Amino acid sequence: MQFKFTQENLERINNEIKKYPVKQPAVMAALYVGQEQNGYISQEVIKEVAEVLEMHSHDVMGVVSFYTMYHQKPMGKNHIQVCTNVSCMLRGGYEIWNQVKDKLGIDNWEITTDQKFSLEEVECMGSCGTAPMFAVNEDFYENLTKEKVEEIIESLKNAN
Repeated sequence: MQFKFTQENLERINNEIKKYPVKQPAVMAALYVGQEQNGYISQEVIKEVAEVLEMHSHDVMGVVSFYTMYHQKPMGKNHIQVCTNVSCMLRGGYEIWNQVKDKLGIDNWEITTDQKFSLEEVECMGSCGTAPMFAVNEDFYENLTKEKVEEIIESLKNAN
């Protein structure tokens, strides 16, 4: 399957490229645009990003494999990332993790049958002072309680 950036997305990437003296530092932004357009980072997206930024594909893949925000397979419409690192763990992160798993009936890296939710256990998300927390796509939810988690998931179910 061939992947090519839309003209609009190429313009977005070119605006990122303009911020730097060379093209390569725009790799994270270009990957994010590719993921947004394609739904996840496929090998075709990696090749296209490498071509646009004049990089080797293996260097682009190094970025993809390092950062958790890039998904190498399709995810649910609402991708939930639950932090279970030390601060979150000490303030109930595993209880939140287990609650979300039980509520959605899926485990780490799984997707609900209706494709509405996917789940990922993650390390520190930089919210130690407001732990426990999780993210749904790009939205962060902090100072979570079991009641807040229930409310958030129900509102997402009803919105979709």
